[in-house]
Amino acid sequence: MAWDEWEHLKAQAAGGQSAHMQLNHVDGGGGTYGPYVLPGKTGDLKVGHGDLVKIGSAAHHLYDQLWNKARVATPSSDSAAGDLSQQGFALGAGLQHVSNRWEEQLKSLMDACAQISNHMQVTKSVHQNDENYIQRQMSSIDALDDGFDERVGAPGKKNSVYGEKSKGDKKD
Repeated sequence: MAWDEWEHLKAQAAGGQSAHMQLNHVDGGGGTYGPYVLPGKTGDLKVGHGDLVKIGSAAHHLYDQLWNKARVATPSSDSAAGDLSQQGFALGAGLQHVSNRWEEQLKSLMDACAQISNHMQVTKSVHQNDENYIQRQMSSIDALDDGFDERVGAPGKKNSVYGEKSKGDKKD
């Protein structure tokens, strides 16, 4: 695109200001895509355990497929590149370059799949640990509340549940 063409398009966009083009703004009313609703009114994003398992499983499956099928061409490509180079063909260096780039990109993609799969496992574990922690804390609060419910008698008076002091236990 030439500079003058760019300037012409910018001028057209600035002058036209069509009703369909809005930048950095969401139509609050009944626009083209319906009324806009704030996220606070619709609820938070929720991801269930099953969703995490599916994502992690798909990433792990893709990793396995890449490991089993995408690496197959590398040894034969490297061998062919070496043979072509030994015979004096410049194509050998080009083929080796392509093979090296393929290997780099494949490793990058496999690393991303492994990170996704591992992250889903860690997320699942962390959330389960959080749930267990919260449940334990709530259980201990319930036990503490039950202890206070055993109180007998008016506030400030001795609790008869603990019995009376015997005459031999006087320590005044």
